[in-house]
Amino acid sequence: MKKILFLFVIPVVALAQVKGVVKDSLSGQPIPYVTLWVEGEQMAATTEFDGTYELPSLSLGKTIVFSSVGYTKKRVTAEHAQTVLLSPEEYLLEEVVIAGQKNTKLLEIGIRKKSIYQAFDNGPKIETKFFPYLQAYTKTKYIKKVRLQTDCRIEDALVKLHFFAVDEKGAPGAELLKKDLLVTVKKGVMYTTVDLSDWNLVMPKNGLFVGFEKLLIERNKEEKTIVDPNSGTTRIQRKYYPFLLYAYIEAPFQWTYQEGEWQKKAPSDTNDPSAILMILEPSISLILSN
Repeated sequence: MKKILFLFVIPVVALAQVKGVVKDSLSGQPIPYVTLWVEGEQMAATTEFDGTYELPSLSLGKTIVFSSVGYTKKRVTAEHAQTVLLSPEEYLLEEVVIAGQKNTKLLEIGIRKKSIYQAFDNGPKIETKFFPYLQAYTKTKYIKKVRLQTDCRIEDALVKLHFFAVDEKGAPGAELLKKDLLVTVKKGVMYTTVDLSDWNLVMPKNGLFVGFEKLLIERNKEEKTIVDPNSGTTRIQRKYYPFLLYAYIEAPFQWTYQEGEWQKKAPSDTNDPSAILMILEPSISLILSN
């Protein structure tokens, strides 16, 4: 009897730890706090102050998206990401007319007074909150302050806030600030208020998105050794602070940046214009002034 030998070819995917540095293509200087997103994966990182970064075991064929305010977004495969050069964006300077802010009227928007806020660690992503424009804002058109509520278990955690214009599809579009807005958050459950007066931000007529980005850097990291009571095995529990607080509310949509692209959550029944969904809305508010 003849024996037939079957050969099964199993593709081998090369996995490796990816380390590198991100630099300015003109000056050659390292760029701190650049966000890295692995396309199609729930995996991200942030460059340290010296521009260095590290990603865990990753397929060398995966694409990494490098993004930082003031620089052109760049996509690089993992095998070519040891040194990444980002090109500064060119801006057409618009004439800024300072109309003399009086600050005699203040209006805080985005507060959910009857909501219960809870802290969640939702992984690497940019969570956004949409602020629609209302006619009532004509007398308080300047964005004076932004306020966020966080739960932080370490001292002086660092986060990044974004202000996005609304594009033609209703999604977060261009950054309204031309450089990073970095915010230091103190330990505890508290509100952090950031003064934006010097940015001369005006509430856009089609609204805006405010985004919260947690920085996955050593300064924000807390590690603990966890022992399984049944098996006795140990593992390292890693958390990055601060946690943003959220309210569980009804909303028509929500935009989140993850896996290297903007993703929209919307009701499944698109034929019903009144359909809504439940989302976790970030505890972020804006203070407008005249």
